[in-house]
Amino acid sequence: MSLKKQPNILVLGAGMVGSAIALDLAETYPVTAADISASALAPLKGRIKTLRCDLSDRTWLKKLAAKYELVIGAVPGHMGFKTARTVIEAGRPLVDISFFPEDAFLLNRLAEARGVTAIVDCGIAPGFSNMIAGYHHQLMCITSFTCYVGGIPKNPEPPFYYKAPFSPIDVIEEYTRPARLMVDSVEVIKEPLTDVETLYFKNIGHLEAFNTDGLRTLLQTVSIPNMKEKTLRYPGHAEKIQLLRKAGFFSQTPVMVNGKKITPFDMTAALLFPLWKLKPGEPEYTLMRIVLHGHENGQQVEYRYALFDTYDEKTGITSMARTTGYTCTAVARLVAEGIYTQPGISPPEYVGARSICFDYILRYLKTKGIRITRKKKVIKEATPPQTSPGSPYTRSASAAIKPLRTGRK
Repeated sequence: MSLKKQPNILVLGAGMVGSAIALDLAETYPVTAADISASALAPLKGRIKTLRCDLSDRTWLKKLAAKYELVIGAVPGHMGFKTARTVIEAGRPLVDISFFPEDAFLLNRLAEARGVTAIVDCGIAPGFSNMIAGYHHQLMCITSFTCYVGGIPKNPEPPFYYKAPFSPIDVIEEYTRPARLMVDSVEVIKEPLTDVETLYFKNIGHLEAFNTDGLRTLLQTVSIPNMKEKTLRYPGHAEKIQLLRKAGFFSQTPVMVNGKKITPFDMTAALLFPLWKLKPGEPEYTLMRIVLHGHENGQQVEYRYALFDTYDEKTGITSMARTTGYTCTAVARLVAEGIYTQPGISPPEYVGARSICFDYILRYLKTKGIRITRKKKVIKEATPPQTSPGSPYTRSASAAIKPLRTGRK
C-alpha cells in the first residue's frame, strides 16, 4: 500500500512510550493519540489531537483505523494481538510495539491478502537488536549472537536496586518465563535468571547479566547456530529474585489466607510495584551491548554494538521510552515514506536486512541523541564455512512457529 505524502497517523495507546511516539511523529505528520485513560491523554492535549475511547471494542476500532493511513500499536501486551488483527482487517499498515505473547505470523496470510505492511516487536530489544542480526545475516555467516540489554535506575535503592521502566507485571513475567536459547543449532530451554555473569560498563560500572527469553522471532527467522539474550541489572538483583521465585512468591496457584483465597503472584506484585515504580523525573538508563561473531570476506570477525542512553530532563521522556519509541517512529517513517512496503508480517530482522532501512534507522536515532556505536575486530584470517550468508531466512511466512514471548526490559 502506498501512502500519501502526509499520511494521517493514529497512535493506539498513550502510555509512557505511546505518548513519546505520538509527539515525535507529530513533528512531521498529523497525529491522533487514542487511549481509554483521560490521565494518559491529558499531557498531550493542546499539542496533538487526542481521542478518549475503548480500544478493546474491535468493531469500533476497525472503523476508526480505517480513517487513517498508518496506525501505531502501543497498547498493553494482552491487547496487542487482537488490536493488530483489527487494524490489518481494516486494511491499514501497522507498526507495533505491544510485544504481545501470541504468534504474530498467524496474521501473515491476512496481512498479505489485504496488502498490509505490519511490522511487529518494533522497539529497542526486541526491535533494533533484531535489526542488527538481520542486517549482518544478509552480509556474512554469523556463528554467534549475544544481546545484553536492560533498563536500570541511575540511583539504585535497596533491597532490589531496580525500578521498572515498563509495567512491573511484564518484568515479573520475564523473571518466571523459561528462557529459549540457540546452542549449536538446537533450541535449548533454561530457567530464567540463570548463568549470571558480570560485565563492566564505562558509564555505570559492573552489572550482572542473566538468561531471559528475549530472542523471540530470531529463533525461527535466521540461521545463527548460537544465540542468547541476557537482561542487565545491578549486581545481586538476580539472587534476590531467585529467592522469591523458589519460595513460591510468583505462583499463580491460589492459597488460603485468613479464609480468603489469594495468589502469591498478586500479593507479591502489590508489594513490589510501589518499590519498583519510577518517580516523576527520576533518572534512569538504557543499556545494550550486542556481540556477534562469524565469517566475513574470508576473515573470522567480531562485531560489537553498544548503546547507552539516559533520561531526557528537558522533555521528561525516559530513556526506555526514547530508545523504544524512537526506534518505532524511525520504522514508521520508513513505512510512511514508502521505503519499506513489504506486505505481510515483518519482524524487525526483516527490516534490518535491508541496508537502506538499517542505515536510515541508525541516522534517525542519532538525530534524537541516541548513539549506537559499532566496532569491528578481525580475529584471524579464515576460510568461511560452505554456507551462504543471509539469504534466505530459515522460516517461510506460512510455516507454523512456536508462540512468541513478551520481551520488555
